[in-house]
Amino acid sequence: MHMDAVKKKILLVEDDTALAAVYRSRLELEGFEINEVNNGEDALSAAMSYKPDLILLDAMMPKISGFDVLDILRNTPETTNIRVIMLTALSQPKDKERAEQLGVDDYLVKSQVVIGDVVARVKHHLGMDPGPQQAS
Repeated sequence: MHMDAVKKKILLVEDDTALAAVYRSRLELEGFEINEVNNGEDALSAAMSYKPDLILLDAMMPKISGFDVLDILRNTPETTNIRVIMLTALSQPKDKERAEQLGVDDYLVKSQVVIGDVVARVKHHLGMDPGPQQAS
């Protein structure tokens, strides 16, 4: 099995369609296969059917929040090992702590990262060499 030939699958969960489009185009450019949904309910069903390698998860969404999605993913055997990077506008330490308690792999605040940082974190969590890490 040639690992290089298989595109890594990313589930992009973001209710801001303009922002989602930016992330999608950049990640596709980087060679990822993207499935994009814009709410928590669709995120949960896509996590089961699409079986992504990694989920980029927005926290603030209508109906089911990213925190709820994360909680359910971690408590569902089929999705418990999917890597999850929360990408959120919430910069409060308590929000990050909550995400970490729920088992998030990474927590990025939208206002504090550029898209290149996000790509680097995605590659890191998927075991791909993103090159030199920037000092945080």
